[in-house]
Amino acid sequence: MAVSDDRLARQVAFLAEADKLKTILRRTPIADGSRPENSAEHSWHLVLAAMTLAEYAPPGVNLRRVLELLTIHDLVEIDAGDTFAYDTAAYETKAARELAAAERIFGLLPPDQRAWFRACWDEFEANHTLEAKYANALDRFQALLLNMKSGGGSWRTYRISRADVLRRMEPVRADLPQLWPLVVEVIDGFCANGAIAT
Repeated sequence: MAVSDDRLARQVAFLAEADKLKTILRRTPIADGSRPENSAEHSWHLVLAAMTLAEYAPPGVNLRRVLELLTIHDLVEIDAGDTFAYDTAAYETKAARELAAAERIFGLLPPDQRAWFRACWDEFEANHTLEAKYANALDRFQALLLNMKSGGGSWRTYRISRADVLRRMEPVRADLPQLWPLVVEVIDGFCANGAIAT
């Protein structure tokens, strides 16, 4: 079916393209360990986490803006793929791959929306605002939650070290300090049972 209005046609094309996020598999399994999480599920789960854990957010955070950042932050993975958090070689090209993806994917939208979506993505990536800090900390905490519930998940599969997991969780310590004791407890528990290398 053809859409005659150019603005609407661009918006529909963008939404159809965004559906591809459902096909991007991550290394972290879902909580029951039965299969990998996809990036669209990850984004949805982060939005839910932002609402559920809002009482731990930095004072003055704009929850609506956080939800916008989380909804948009991984759309670039449609082109760039999901870069595994502990893959140092892939991280060398991550920024360039994701920037090219942002240009193409957000470029599908009408100019005003292109600019707005890109600003959201840039804000999340820069991690300077209260909202971006909360969003980024949740991004780390959600992976910890899924690895915890799936018996060690990607930590066990890829033999990730305690130091690497702690380094990855640093935004939680910095921006969600009330959750930090739980993070350390989970990590140390998985070290004790051998799921995380010491």
